Amino acid sequence: MRTIRITGTGSALPGRIVTNKELEQMVETSDEWIRERTGIGERHVSVGETVVTLASEAARKALEQAGKRAEEIDLILVATCSPEQYLPCCACQVQAAVGAVNALAFDVNAACSGFLFALNTADAYLRTGLAENALVIGSEVLSKLVDWTDRGSCILFGDGVGAVVVKSTQDAPWYAHLGARGERDILWSGGMGSEERYLHMNGQEVFKFALETVPQAARTLLAKAGMEKEQVDWYVLHQANHRIVESVARRLKVPLSKCYENIERYGNTSAGTIPIALDEMAEQGLLKAGQWIMCLGFGSGMTWGGALFQWQDKEEK
Repeated sequence: MRTIRITGTGSALPGRIVTNKELEQMVETSDEWIRERTGIGERHVSVGETVVTLASEAARKALEQAGKRAEEIDLILVATCSPEQYLPCCACQVQAAVGAVNALAFDVNAACSGFLFALNTADAYLRTGLAENALVIGSEVLSKLVDWTDRGSCILFGDGVGAVVVKSTQDAPWYAHLGARGERDILWSGGMGSEERYLHMNGQEVFKFALETVPQAARTLLAKAGMEKEQVDWYVLHQANHRIVESVARRLKVPLSKCYENIERYGNTSAGTIPIALDEMAEQGLLKAGQWIMCLGFGSGMTWGGALFQWQDKEEK
């Protein structure tokens, strides 16, 4: 049976870093308070970079690592909930920027679950033979949707992008699980130009939702694969809050050391968190051929999902 494998990763971040100390000058908060409740120490914030420019940069890096020319890409998916414009979609703009002239391109919006929704959409295209090589990107510039006078939300979010190149293959196991529950009043934004432009969040309900859906998604993936939780080498969770990662690990009864975290340096970059983490892990040599990786996410919608797959050797150029 045809499935997919990741052959290259890339990421891109705005140059400006906003530390907790800087936020102390903007709202009534402290570095200690933020770190204790979220695990976040700093975040990257756009000073002109856009969803498209950052996505294009990350895409080029992923293509280079995969040893692919842009013309070989058949499908581009950009997961984002923070586009600067409605038309054309971000994926089409990325297609033009990187020269992927043969690629079908469209956006996916499942908020913080977006990268996993896009990744598993790519799996459907490649598994059925509709494409052979895909570029999947999670790209967000959430800073323009953040109310920087609201200490409950401005401390959480950052901007950033991660990208992967995936190819169709016959020999790489891949398992997916996705879900949605139409609930608006937990986490929402009216978008640019709206009176409800800024992100609004019921933090307690988000926490409860994550602890309800993420461990169950993990168990569903393990059941599909016929595996035990101990066989998973890395759990790569959406980086929303260290306390959520810690609580999910506790509920699954897996060591926290198996859960990769970088939230201290980036905050919550929504659809960008998981692909940024994968790129960092690949760059640091943490991902070894044959290891089992489980990615898990949740977000506005409310949405949740996961992917369980085996890391492969880098494809020969």
